[in-house]
Amino acid sequence: MIIDTHCHLISEKYGDLNQLREDSLALGVGHCVTQGTSAYDWEPQLALAARMPDFVSSCLAAHPSEVHAVSDEQLAHMEELCRRHPQAAIGETGLDYFWEAPEGWSDEAFRARQRMFLERHFALAEELGLNISLHTRDKVGLASFEDAFAIARNFPKVRPVFHCFIGDGAQAERIFCELDGLISFTGILTFNKSEHVQAVATWCPADRFMVETDAPFLSPAPHRGKVNIPGRTKFVVDKIAELRGVTSEEIAACTTANAKRFFRLPEGL
Repeated sequence: MIIDTHCHLISEKYGDLNQLREDSLALGVGHCVTQGTSAYDWEPQLALAARMPDFVSSCLAAHPSEVHAVSDEQLAHMEELCRRHPQAAIGETGLDYFWEAPEGWSDEAFRARQRMFLERHFALAEELGLNISLHTRDKVGLASFEDAFAIARNFPKVRPVFHCFIGDGAQAERIFCELDGLISFTGILTFNKSEHVQAVATWCPADRFMVETDAPFLSPAPHRGKVNIPGRTKFVVDKIAELRGVTSEEIAACTTANAKRFFRLPEGL
């Protein structure tokens, strides 16, 4: 079985989630971890995970690009939801310095609010004994990565996964050695001109990486440009197997084991 460790099932791009489940199962993806982004999707995600517990686990958080739209009261409400409803992790959170600040915000104020939310999310993960799913993105340089890294250092009991990893080997080594963290590969790995990511996937220790779709985004080749589904994690697994010269079954087995440990998923899945 393959586990998609990062997707967004509460998306307007999806219609029939029962069909999405069947299509994903047919491709060998038996479970997925859906990630929260803002107040509009927290409770629907909890409801979906309750309706499909064998196929869906939920995480709640505020995506960094959404922090201006989430009030302090809504943030506190999310924290209470996580205390009342078991979560696989806290996510998706992080820092995004790629986009300009929304109207009415300076870049400095918007980034400061992102950092405040990230610290709150780490503190909640520590309180609940959970790990955390991180997003970092920069237009140039590594400022968001470095700032997120500095915050993560203050919470050594919380293991981070840097999702949709597109960094280099030096960044990966720091995540592994300094944070005891993991990285996760998406369909970007199957794209042309992704040699630097492929290089990391080739040597990465087997207990340090997971696979994901970031669905409905980043559909892998040969489906690039289409609405993605969790089932297409299979194409990421197949590409990693090709790069490492092993079978897809071996990559599926190790990434599933890593996902079960990281997200504390039931062994019976």
